[in-house]
Amino acid sequence: MKKTWFGLLCMALILVLGATAAMATPVLKVGTSADFPPFEFQDEKTGEYLGFDIDLINAIGEAVAMDVEIVNTAWDGLIPGLLTGNFDCIISAMTITEDRLKAVDFSDPYFSASQVIVTKLEDTSIRTLEDLVGKQVSVQIGTTGDLEVSEVDGIIVKRFNLAPDAIQEVRNGGVAACVIDLAVAEEISQQYKDIKYGEPITTEEYGIAIRKGNSQLLEKINKGIAEVKASGQYDEIYAKWLKD
Repeated sequence: MKKTWFGLLCMALILVLGATAAMATPVLKVGTSADFPPFEFQDEKTGEYLGFDIDLINAIGEAVAMDVEIVNTAWDGLIPGLLTGNFDCIISAMTITEDRLKAVDFSDPYFSASQVIVTKLEDTSIRTLEDLVGKQVSVQIGTTGDLEVSEVDGIIVKRFNLAPDAIQEVRNGGVAACVIDLAVAEEISQQYKDIKYGEPITTEEYGIAIRKGNSQLLEKINKGIAEVKASGQYDEIYAKWLKD
């Protein structure tokens, strides 16, 4: 009799544990390069990941009932990390380009962006990409800014792993200019009054990168983006990070 009760108890426990596992919220592992304020960066004191992209992906996760886990990765390791399964998707102010679409799929665009040229405040000679010919120019490696200047013959490209370092090189006098995202230039130029940026030289759109063939996750993320926009959360996040 004791054995019978013990067996029933074990079976009940197995059923409870199985039900609990089935009810567990799925985790969305998200790769980002947390060195690109105001989109993604890490609080120096708390270690917390902050920024427009971070708030957006958390809102998307909530909309599709998934817990978000941020995986901080160097920019040039993001797509390789996605392809090898280190995370499920990438949100990192990543421009949708034809070259990247050969390797990954992208969600619906979630942000319209542009590149600008950052120079010292007193510089009046640089306004266009053509003005950079024969000069040293800093970029963050692998970004749209890197691609843009690399296509112009005669520009001497100086690449940095981190966007703030690329702009700092302008302040240090190591390069004549930096080509970088407008929102980042706006953020950093508020801290440093000895630099300025000009009119946009490109237009582009950011998307969330997903491994090719993962149509189920792609649909979920697109649904999440749509719901976050429809609910007004997107506008709140935008106002928090990207409006003065």
